[in-house]
Amino acid sequence: MRTAFFIDGYNLFYGLLANTPYKWLDLPALLTHITAIETPKSKTVAIYYFSSPVKPELASRGTQSKEAQDAYIRTLKACGVSVTMGRHTLEPAQAPRFVDKSTRPSRQDKVAIWKLEEKETDVNLAVSMYRLLSKQQALNTEDQIQQVVLVSADTDIGPALRAIKEDFPHITIGVILPHREGIKRGAPGTLRNQANWMRTIVKNEELAAHQLPDKVPTKKKPIFKPDYW
Repeated sequence: MRTAFFIDGYNLFYGLLANTPYKWLDLPALLTHITAIETPKSKTVAIYYFSSPVKPELASRGTQSKEAQDAYIRTLKACGVSVTMGRHTLEPAQAPRFVDKSTRPSRQDKVAIWKLEEKETDVNLAVSMYRLLSKQQALNTEDQIQQVVLVSADTDIGPALRAIKEDFPHITIGVILPHREGIKRGAPGTLRNQANWMRTIVKNEELAAHQLPDKVPTKKKPIFKPDYW
């Protein structure tokens, strides 16, 4: 079963890896491991990763955070992962003031904020998934993708999965929610309803077992695991 993965990097990081010692993740190895459990005949043929560059001025470790992200992106590419980067926008805005949880927000009581938004990631992922399957129709049957696996809990991708299910009914759809064990989160119905199978958590032992070496060789300079990761 020829399988292509589509990963929301932002969702993956903050849902599964932030505040853990597992950030230097061997993503191809982990995804191949999980999918072999869910669909034993699966064969990984393509991995597509979508994210946006860190803004150092808002990152917890400033330029260190950007350098760490850059190192990881270089590593993914060295491992054969296709990476597409979107962008962040940072603009002044107004938002209702937070008083306490028992006080409802009011349009009459707003404060000035900086509004940070990730742009293009969801659209890039959804369009790429659909275009890949559309182009498959021109290939020989044995070369066609038979399964797509979404790695995200973002319900905005739901309409794309529904379109794939309707237009390519022969394609198996898998969803891996980037949720680690011990944190209770629901499984979004907009994703579950379109999936042939869904993995709702990734175990800590799986993350620990699928880490990259501290030094990753490449055709140019080797890439080193960030010190604070």
